[in-house]
Amino acid sequence: MTRSAPSERGTRRRTSVTVKIEGRTLELSNLDKPFYPAGFTKGEMIDYYVKAAPYLLPHVSRRPLTLKRYPEGTSGDFFYEKEAPFYRPDWVPTVSIKSRHKPRPIEYLYIDGTAALVWVLNLASIELHPFLYTADSLYVPTCVAFDLDPGAPANIVDCCEIGLRMKGLFEKLGLKCFPKVSGGKGLHLYVPLNTRATFEETKNFARSVALTLEKHDPERVTSVMAKAVRPGKIFVDWSQNDEHKTTCCVYSLRARAKPWASAPVTWKEVEACLAKKNPALLDFEAEDVIDRAERSGDLFEPVLALRQELPGEHRAAA
Repeated sequence: MTRSAPSERGTRRRTSVTVKIEGRTLELSNLDKPFYPAGFTKGEMIDYYVKAAPYLLPHVSRRPLTLKRYPEGTSGDFFYEKEAPFYRPDWVPTVSIKSRHKPRPIEYLYIDGTAALVWVLNLASIELHPFLYTADSLYVPTCVAFDLDPGAPANIVDCCEIGLRMKGLFEKLGLKCFPKVSGGKGLHLYVPLNTRATFEETKNFARSVALTLEKHDPERVTSVMAKAVRPGKIFVDWSQNDEHKTTCCVYSLRARAKPWASAPVTWKEVEACLAKKNPALLDFEAEDVIDRAERSGDLFEPVLALRQELPGEHRAAA
């Protein structure tokens, strides 16, 4: 990424710059605006994503996106934007997705490189929420996703315990799964498929997993979204496996008190967090995520390529 130098006009610093990325010219605005309470700016947010791009892009590329925009940073109001903005440059691609509520489809944008990524970020899209399928294979989920969400006083340590149980359950079914921290309170587990599957199959499978865990430990686990039943329990959210749902992408920043990210972790790290009962072991800010990726590579890479089949009872008849 090349950048023109900011200009000075009296004592007021210009915070918009022109950059060239992949041959595209972008005007980036308000780079000095604090986006997090501790002072982490919009410019630092974009810089994080550019550094993370080699690891992030394979997971978000060509997946339709719902934008979650924070014009005033994490302390201000936010809004979701599904329809691609009318002022989108023609080199930022879109794909038509059927709408549940409108007769015409919605034009979702998607990212096909660093230039499109930075254009999206300049809209104050702090979090990246892609669909579980790509623009090339609409409505074909590439994985099964679980969100383990703790109800206070439960925390991510409790999520680790349930996550390890799920890992054991999947191993008995001949499946591998991969963990990442949500960047918030919980843990996400992904079971890669990369085979022909339907959302009916993946959603039924995810629900049966959640119900099995709930049946064996109803005091600790719930499959029900209602907040009234969740205090002290881990909600195993299976409902994300739906063609109209988006999920926070690995390496995405989260709009919280600090620039925490949804970072991939190893099962050894999950075990260590549980053994030491220390939630801070799984807190990763932007700088931590880049350091980890540069040392260990993309821990979530298998999610992109590993081919697995759901158990037979969850597959539709040929």
